[in-house]
Parts: sequence; structure tokens; C-alpha cells
Amino acid sequence: MTAFQDIISDKTPVLVDFAAEWCQPCKTMAPILKEVAGQLGEKIRIIKVDVDRNQQAAAHYEIRGVPTLILFREGKLLWRQSGVIPASQLIGIIQSFIK
Repeated sequence: MTAFQDIISDKTPVLVDFAAEWCQPCKTMAPILKEVAGQLGEKIRIIKVDVDRNQQAAAHYEIRGVPTLILFREGKLLWRQSGVIPASQLIGIIQSFIK
């Protein structure tokens, strides 16, 4: 989990998508996250964490359902939500945390 800690400790906000291969809503989120990444570019970093392969991280952040999105900056949890969220809404949320 050290590499994960290094990633979320960056000054650039990091959106972590806790997901699973078997999860249909997670598959729905994939193109939404691509759209968000395309619109926000280098202002945000988006990573996907498979909860089945990374159970320690999922347990640490108390992931109870997938997809769960958590926004970090400099190691601090800024925002989290479970479930599918439209790109426009997600972009608005992220932009409210970008300086």
C-alpha cells in the first residue's frame, strides 16, 4: 500500500475509482471517468483500484460498495461517493477542490 500512499499524497488531486471486474455499474463509470479525464487533463489524476485484488486498500478505506470514488490531495480525503455519477456533476465536484 506504500505506492498507493505515494500516489494520493501528490499535490495534484487524485480520484480513486474503487471498482470490481464483475460490477456492472463500475463498467458504466469507465467511459464517464474517461470523459472527466479528457476535460480536466493534467488538473487531475484518475486511478482504478480493483477491490478484489487490493483488499487491504478497500478495507482501509471501508469500501462497502462499488463503484466508490474518493478524491484525495496531499494524502487528505476531500470527497467520497458510492454509485454512478454523471460526468458533468463529477467535473463540478472535482473543480470545486482544484485551486
